[in-house]
Amino acid sequence: MTDVGDVRTLDLTRLAPWLRNHVPGADGMISAEKFAGGQSNPTYLLSVDGAPRFVLRRKPDGVLLPSAHAIEREYRVTDALKDTEVPVARPLALCEDSAIVGTPFFVMDHAQGRNFWDARLPGMTADERAAIYDEMNRVLAALHAIDPAAVGLSDYGRPGNYFARQVARWTKQYRATETRRIDAMERLIEWLPAHDPELDACRIVHGDFRNDNMIFAADAPRIVAVLDWELSTLGHPLADLAQHVMAWRVPHEGYRGLSDADLSALGVPKEADYVRRYAQRSGLGAIDPGHWRYAMAFAMFRNAAIRQGVYRRALEGNASSEAAALHGARAGEIAGLGWRVAVGEEDARL
Repeated sequence: MTDVGDVRTLDLTRLAPWLRNHVPGADGMISAEKFAGGQSNPTYLLSVDGAPRFVLRRKPDGVLLPSAHAIEREYRVTDALKDTEVPVARPLALCEDSAIVGTPFFVMDHAQGRNFWDARLPGMTADERAAIYDEMNRVLAALHAIDPAAVGLSDYGRPGNYFARQVARWTKQYRATETRRIDAMERLIEWLPAHDPELDACRIVHGDFRNDNMIFAADAPRIVAVLDWELSTLGHPLADLAQHVMAWRVPHEGYRGLSDADLSALGVPKEADYVRRYAQRSGLGAIDPGHWRYAMAFAMFRNAAIRQGVYRRALEGNASSEAAALHGARAGEIAGLGWRVAVGEEDARL
């Protein structure tokens, strides 16, 4: 799905010569269409002589938070993973010169296939949904099985104290974009450091592993590319899994989630079964319910902080989608759910 109304942000007169010099196969007439959605880094489909060929992903305009919108890191991690069991859109070239399109960007292959925005996967049979969910589970476990050093990513993040560092980071980000007091965020900011289980596993984590950040083959329940690696780093796999499994905890309305769905009728596994299957595949073994509750509360805290940042950018006119204000305004809802998880009002489900 594309939104062709926003191509003015790409200066094709500057971009086309750069592409010809840096990207094989970009020798013809270049045209661009902006993908709909994308709350963070604007993303464009580039066609050559009318045929879709490449995707360009750039930083947004305006003043940005430190370490946010790190397209350079996206390029690095996908380049490291391009020949592993984790499917990615092959990166082709990175441009850190803001003079070309206004901000740094990178170009990757166009991964063709299906993209599912709704976790309920409408229009599919129960068996088809089950296969899609099993494939997501498999790929996440495969990502967490990779030794970062083996793919040149031993310095992609700091080892140890992942949850403590992430809580501090997202607290800082939240404070930098705060527009009103959210009581649940204040409680989580106190609770999370006080209850840190100090888990020490260190793996490559995607940071936003969900169905709409994946391209599936047109004719099979197979992921051909995991997209949007902006939030990737080295960290604890439970944090990545919890971010992914948040879909089971939020409703369809406003979130495209599963909490109010009949999972059995859909063919979607229950949360506990899904987590158990991941644990078997990843080699983690049985997951402690207390650790899972902490990881889920953290994931919701982090998501609320991200939404707050999106909302602040919308107020300042720098968001990359008109839906940003609506999504950002839900920061309080997610924070409230995170607090209920933290204090046990929401079942750990394991």
